[in-house]
Amino acid sequence: MRYSAAMKTFKPYNPDQPFLLPPVLQDWLPEDHPAAFISEVVDVALDLTPILATYETGDGRGQPPYHPALLVKLLLYGYCTGKPSSRQIEQATYEEIPYRVLAANQHPDHDTIAAFRQTHLPALAALFAQVLRLCQRAGLVQLGHVALDGTKVLANASKHKAMSYGRMAEAERKLEHEIAALLAEAQRVDAAEDAQYGQGRRGNELPAELARRESRLAKIREAKAALEAEAKVEAATAGEAAQAKRAERERQTRETGRPPKGRPPTVPDPTEATPTPKAQRNFTDPESRIMKDGATKSFVQAYNAQAAVDGTAQVIVAAAVTQEANDKQQLVPLLTQVEANCGALPTAASGDAGYFSEAAVTAEPLVGIDLYVAPDRQKHGDTPAPPPTPDDGTVRSAMRAKLQTAAGHAVYALRKAIVEPVFGQIKAARGFRRFSFRGFAKVQAEWTLICLTHNLLKLFRAGWRPQAA
Repeated sequence: MRYSAAMKTFKPYNPDQPFLLPPVLQDWLPEDHPAAFISEVVDVALDLTPILATYETGDGRGQPPYHPALLVKLLLYGYCTGKPSSRQIEQATYEEIPYRVLAANQHPDHDTIAAFRQTHLPALAALFAQVLRLCQRAGLVQLGHVALDGTKVLANASKHKAMSYGRMAEAERKLEHEIAALLAEAQRVDAAEDAQYGQGRRGNELPAELARRESRLAKIREAKAALEAEAKVEAATAGEAAQAKRAERERQTRETGRPPKGRPPTVPDPTEATPTPKAQRNFTDPESRIMKDGATKSFVQAYNAQAAVDGTAQVIVAAAVTQEANDKQQLVPLLTQVEANCGALPTAASGDAGYFSEAAVTAEPLVGIDLYVAPDRQKHGDTPAPPPTPDDGTVRSAMRAKLQTAAGHAVYALRKAIVEPVFGQIKAARGFRRFSFRGFAKVQAEWTLICLTHNLLKLFRAGWRPQAA
């Protein structure tokens, strides 16, 4: 097809014109392209030994596998660009130049990509520490101010596949009755057929309706047993805490000669613990939980994804996932993980009211960190409220007063600007709102992989480039 213009001269345009692409794959992309950067980082700066070591076993028969570096590059770039699906990555190796370059014009199928990620997910997540060290080397992490926050990420399961403990008991009784009725009907039919046709029918085929009910009953009983086990573990933990409080009361009584005010804490018996009727378990991903999404105010089947972010360049210096809907127990683990990952504690750290508890902000591992953790919840955009009562000498009151000073308010005000944009970049810009995997361990690893690729993009945008040894 040819186009012509009588009056105006255009640049040549012929859709049928064949083009000879450059023979060197790297020439297909500009040098400053993120795909080229990821390829260089994987080749020069990352140690893939744990992954490569898994290929040393075997008898050498069959087709040789794709090179692990190829698959690592595809997955990292996929997560960076909001395309973690193995099917989308396979298609992109045909249709998108960055993926063709990373795959060296090869096309691993989606089963191969998915199996590689499934097998090596822990090793891929372990690359987080290596990338974080690169960020430190590039000067993107200073540990002056680290801000903490959590966000709800959807589980790979529907909340409609969850059932409460109370409903489980009702459903169990109903299914037991229905199964008994179906078995009685099957026996009646067998007896009638034996009388009519004589014995000889195998009779071991389960009616489809009976098989379906029995499988549902088995799942419900399994979920009930899991909730009951969790209740016993929680009761045991609460019992240990109550025993510790009793021991403290006894110590105070010995030292002062009079018992502390209030009743002694009750020590629950784990053997008698039962789940509350509203305790829920999801049949698709039993380790996920129903949580309230702070952004939409709706209840979702999710995990609570945590991040500690350095204020210098919004690099994630610690990442975790919890099944708890609130953040109260996460302050100490996140900040101690910062020390493990970076070799030092931050100078200052901030978190919203979800992280505050007197036990957390006075925990021994955090001694030396200048903490700014709001003791009171505020409406979005509000500053910490002034104390309603004079200083009563409590840790809560002292923190409240600290945040009301000009210096304290200025530090705490930085929290949102440090950590909240990170979740916006991950969820809005890169489209990661739902985990690909099911189960707590795999979800934790995938979140770490997401945080790793966030840090890779920070390195790229900072203009850092790896240097060959």
